[in-house]
Amino acid sequence: MADTDFDAGGVRIERMLRSLTRAGRVLIRDGRLELLTSYGREIDSAPLEKVRISGWYGARRRAVATVNGTRYLLRLGLGHREGLVSAVRTARAKAAAERGVLGR
Repeated sequence: MADTDFDAGGVRIERMLRSLTRAGRVLIRDGRLELLTSYGREIDSAPLEKVRISGWYGARRRAVATVNGTRYLLRLGLGHREGLVSAVRTARAKAAAERGVLGR
């Protein structure tokens, strides 16, 4: 198993005004984004090509993550916003570079 590119705990994850977990985790590893409950059970996951992070909402540190076409509202802790965006960009660039090397 590869190193984790991003790991944020204590994330509230909601879907359609329904709370799925109050203390979940958002992981990026092996070119995938994973949303987990506080017990480590997978809510959803997808390759980064099928993930979109958008809609940052001010001081409340909320983001909308679209995973496999399903929207999730993420309430991230302090400092995790920039880390999440940076990790997604880095992991996508790393995956593109690996595809370029393997494609030769």
